[in-house]
Parts: sequence; structure tokens; C-alpha cells
Amino acid sequence: MTQAAPTTLADLRSEIDRIDSAMHGLLMERSQIIETLIAIKKTQVSGSAFRPGREADMMKRLALRHQGLLPLDTVESIWRIIIATFTFVQANYSVHADISGGDAPMRDSARFHFGFTVPFVTHEDARAVIAAVAESAGDLGIFRMDLGASAGVWWRDLIGAAQPKIIARLPFIERPDHPAGTPVYCIAKPLTDAAVREIVLYAARVERWSEPLRAGLAHHLAEVSASAADGSHLALLVAASGETPATAIRSALEPAGLKELTEIGSHAARFAFKSAR
Repeated sequence: MTQAAPTTLADLRSEIDRIDSAMHGLLMERSQIIETLIAIKKTQVSGSAFRPGREADMMKRLALRHQGLLPLDTVESIWRIIIATFTFVQANYSVHADISGGDAPMRDSARFHFGFTVPFVTHEDARAVIAAVAESAGDLGIFRMDLGASAGVWWRDLIGAAQPKIIARLPFIERPDHPAGTPVYCIAKPLTDAAVREIVLYAARVERWSEPLRAGLAHHLAEVSASAADGSHLALLVAASGETPATAIRSALEPAGLKELTEIGSHAARFAFKSAR
């Protein structure tokens, strides 16, 4: 029985060239579909084309099916650039970032999640980011989730029907070795038809802090993500399961003298992935 001749380096390189050509062809085919999508949805005049719920689901499925030698970091970043760039060609947008905690982590997050085609605009704090997004047609904004008390009650700037809202928590895939792992909120003008409500965020004002609040909120799958003095009151940023009704959150906060409770956004739940590396 005659054995097959061993595969040569030239054969392998030819296969790589074939695959590269096929990948490029598929990207161009994807762009043709986006052109049709633009014509149908007319997204170029309707603000942001960002769809955080769909993107979070795509990233989760990507991580779950990935295998082989290629690092997940690389695969995720390629997909993020593809998605973000095609979103950009549907409706141009910029990403505004709060660099009060350092430029490098925010730039890493912006470039990893939105690529290099999308303009990156820096600001001195979260409130400036919110103001810039509010004044734009369809820009996005990002700032760290762990902003300290010195950042002020920034989340109250998200109150109001026309004000920007939190629409995503990045990165979509969470793992200890993530190259852009700084947890950030992403904001945009309200996306009522595209919002994912696995986690819902509320701006609350109470008369005073009450230690039983934590247990009361935890009972309803909610927690205080941030707090700061707001005049004679205490302002809270509350994150709750999307399955928890606002009435339950209100009841849990009433012992502290609840004055106000307003929804200011929502995002996908954390998807923790353990790398096989």
C-alpha cells in the first residue's frame, strides 16, 4: 500500500493563503449585507447602531465554542473590531472616555472593544463623558465602574427620559487574564429597542444610611454599587436583577427614608469564563 506523501511547508502555506482569502471574502460579503441593512433601517440618520444585548450574546457564544491553539483574547478582539467597525459604518460614532483614573486602561478598553477606526475622545471625569454623549447624535461613553466618592454623584446625570443611559458592562467576557479587563460602564442615548435587562440600575436618594439596607436589597437580588453625599441626602447607585420589580427595590430602601428611585439603565449579567490556558 502506497503511503501518502508528507505535507510540505509549501502545501501548508498554500492552505493558509486559501483560508485568508476566504476570510477576506466573507468580510466583504458581510459588508454587502450591512449596506442592505443600512438601506432598510436607514440607521445613518437614526443615531447609534450599537446593540449591546446582541453583542453580549455573540461574545458568550464565541467563548463557549472556542477551542484550539489560538488564544481567546485574539479571537475576541478580532470579533470586537469586526462588530464595532461595522456598527461604525452603519452610523458613525465616537467613544468618549473618562481618564481621571489613568489613560492607559481606558484606551485599552476602548481599542479592544471598539477598534481603531472609531474615534477615541478623552475627558476629565465621568460627568463630562455623560455631557458629551448627551450632546451627540449617537456617541458612546465609557468610565470605570469603581469610581470613588471623589467622582461625585455622576449617575444622577443619567436621570431624565432624554439623558444617556447605561447600556453595557464591559468586557462582555470576564476572566482574570483579560487584556482589557478593567470593568467599565458603557453609556449611550436610550436604546429602548435594543436594551438587555438582565441587570437593571437605579439612582436612589435616601435620608440616611441604614446597615440593614444591604440585607434587604440582597434579599431582592440587588446591591449598592456606589454611594455619595448629595446635599443633605445620600445618593445610591443600585444594581438589581432584571427579574426584581422596582416596587421591591423601593420597599427595601424605604427604611432609610427613600426620597427618589429612578431607573438609569441596564446591561447583560456578568459572564465569567475560565481560560483553558
